[in-house]
Amino acid sequence: MSYNPKEIEAKWQKTWEDEGAFEPSDSLKQKKKYILSMFPYPSGRIHMGHVRNYAIGDAFARYYRKQEYNVLHPIGWDAFGMPAENAAIKHKLHPKKWTYENIEYMRKELASLGLSFSKSREFATCDELYTRWEQEFIIKMYQEGLLYRESTTVNWCETCHTVLANEQVEEGCCWRCDNPVQLKQMPGYYIDIIKYADELLSDLEKLEGKWPSQVLTMQSNWIGKSQGLEFEFELSGESKKKLDGKFERYTVFTTRPDTIYGVTYSALAAEHPIAKYLIENSLIKADTAQKITAIANMTERERAQADKEGYALGITVIHPLTGEEIPVWTANFVLASYGGGAVMAVPAHDERDFEFASKYNLPIKRVIHGNDDILPYTQEGILENSETFTGMKNTEAKAAVIALFEEKKQGKGTTNYRLRNWGISRQRYWGAPIPFVHCEQCGLVPEKIENLPIALPEDVHITGEGNPLENHPTWKHCICPKCGNDALRETDTLDTFVQSSWYQFRYATNPKKWNEVGIDKEEANYWLAVDQYIGGIEHAILHLLYARFFTKVLRDLGYHDIDEPFERLLTQGMVLMDGAKMSKSKGNTVDPDALVEKYGADTARLFTLFAAPPQKELEWNDSAVEGAFRFIKKLYDRKEKVTHNALRDIDQKALGKETKAARAKVYEALQKSTDVYEKTFAFNTLIAACMEALNALDKQDNAEVWTEGMYIMLNLLEPIIPHIATELSDVLFDRKNLQSILEIKDEVFVQDVIMYVVMIGGKKRTEIEVDPNMGQEEILSLAKEAGSKWLEGMSIVKEVVVPGKLVNLAVKPI
Repeated sequence: MSYNPKEIEAKWQKTWEDEGAFEPSDSLKQKKKYILSMFPYPSGRIHMGHVRNYAIGDAFARYYRKQEYNVLHPIGWDAFGMPAENAAIKHKLHPKKWTYENIEYMRKELASLGLSFSKSREFATCDELYTRWEQEFIIKMYQEGLLYRESTTVNWCETCHTVLANEQVEEGCCWRCDNPVQLKQMPGYYIDIIKYADELLSDLEKLEGKWPSQVLTMQSNWIGKSQGLEFEFELSGESKKKLDGKFERYTVFTTRPDTIYGVTYSALAAEHPIAKYLIENSLIKADTAQKITAIANMTERERAQADKEGYALGITVIHPLTGEEIPVWTANFVLASYGGGAVMAVPAHDERDFEFASKYNLPIKRVIHGNDDILPYTQEGILENSETFTGMKNTEAKAAVIALFEEKKQGKGTTNYRLRNWGISRQRYWGAPIPFVHCEQCGLVPEKIENLPIALPEDVHITGEGNPLENHPTWKHCICPKCGNDALRETDTLDTFVQSSWYQFRYATNPKKWNEVGIDKEEANYWLAVDQYIGGIEHAILHLLYARFFTKVLRDLGYHDIDEPFERLLTQGMVLMDGAKMSKSKGNTVDPDALVEKYGADTARLFTLFAAPPQKELEWNDSAVEGAFRFIKKLYDRKEKVTHNALRDIDQKALGKETKAARAKVYEALQKSTDVYEKTFAFNTLIAACMEALNALDKQDNAEVWTEGMYIMLNLLEPIIPHIATELSDVLFDRKNLQSILEIKDEVFVQDVIMYVVMIGGKKRTEIEVDPNMGQEEILSLAKEAGSKWLEGMSIVKEVVVPGKLVNLAVKPI
């Protein structure tokens, strides 16, 4: 009977479902492994990136089950968001209907891959029960002072009609629709992530060696902790008059208090209240005002990439130590979100300040002397032109200057962060409603816990214009939970990154308790942290930082005792075709459904794990897919070689050379497997070792060795190609080989002879058989004899023997 993947895979998928094979035990006393791949957005169809991500996670889950761990390997759906609303407009479908129909289809697609997910723990983040608990967390955060509402300048996507967090603006465009982002003043809800900035930063050390260093660096840079001096510049008398007495002073922050005597100008952000007042009251020229307004409408990333630009504001401030008048400018490199939106500028010792001062002919005053006379001088040195601090090392002067400001009560040492508080308000329908009420008498009031969830109305008309919840005739009208008077419900919904920030805890809670608790503390403490998390590096800042933050907040709210959500992180590479990321718009996609239909799920899984290490990009290759199919077919055909249904004792000494070599290859694969599954994740090397073992088995005909080889290889390959491995294990061994932990037999590595590759002039020329006890000189002599025809007319310039592997002879013409 020939290999029939469709029949075999359908059989085992049904068997696993009937057996409930992948549900974790309710016992919390077993050793455990929690394997989690980032859950998908239900867009309607899976793509090859999904196949790769979930094949990797599934390999881990299946491996650890065989190692007798209690394994939690769940799946769900990150189901809220703009694409559902866009589809509603395009196809005239309700977002809920579109979403759940997509989930149904994609669930079948994932099932066809034989992925060993827990079915009982599956949920969608748009499920009302999930929203109910999420709304409770939001209310608790508000009660603890972690969530607040205020009006600020926000990133606004006109296309999506919603606010974006800084992290969601990519090169000036919306991360979702890729259209330009504007800055806009709007009220919204914010979570105080800055309160946790120090812990988020320091706990990155716990993840070193377990997370990719690139991700740790990206998070550290995004948090952007800096320590320095905060003080006030007082406006000059003339400037106060010009500003009609509305402003007396403004705050600045600097990480370089040692350069305070080198300040020659101060710069404000284009949206600073003083700059806005000057514009609104026509206190600067109209064309200048227009240019400053244009800067104010640029995103932070656009400003960072633009040439330095600024305008004199016609006002001055007083230097706090020297009493000198200093001109005030607006500059595009000053950000309203950092350090109060104002800076002191020291062009002699800062590249950015120097570039700006040089462009606009502003004064430059050197206050640090060093070995280099070239400006800007940014190295360490000795202070000069700095009054009582002259002659002091600048590194020591930082603390001394801060101390002087504090003594004079003119400023204080402080810490600043690049990280901004998380704006979670979105002006859209398909999201979790923010559970607050606006009451004329009571102000902002959280909904009563017993009234949760605040569910979305289903009778909405989505046009893409405005917020459907705001426009709904009745939904927003409600009763104040505090005073009982008429009130208005909040119509903003939560940023979808809120849902994916705590889902790992929901999976860890037994579904039997889902109605009673959002997170079961005992179970969360048992299952968390996730032992292996798998997903794309594009989530390094957004999702991963928010999930770490939410974990710490929920811990402090008493829901669990976990500090970090993900113990180990694997960031898998993208799937490419012809060097480019697969995308529908480029027409270079491969349909996983068609791939499974033609070759079977095992071939799709084998190819994605064999074509490249998981962390690297995977280039699509049709012939490699064919090769994966041929290997599985060959494996299936070799079942005829097995004549025993269990392992037999094998007399190693009685075996021939080819048979010993075959046994050694089988056990080399077994030896490699632990490292691959637990450390390196290099599935491609394990698959290659199994292919070599099968080839070696083909060169001998000992039935007992064939039995042993298939017994072991099917165990090793089951996490990768589970259907065929389980089918053959069932037929040949009653699946007993999948239920036992295999042990290495050192005797198989004792070889009568060792094969050495002979390299001459950088090319493999031949092979030699070497006695294991042979010395280096004898090995070289054998190699030269075997390669004599390639050495004619050559002189050997270097001889290298790599023990147990090869001889390399470097040569040149005589």
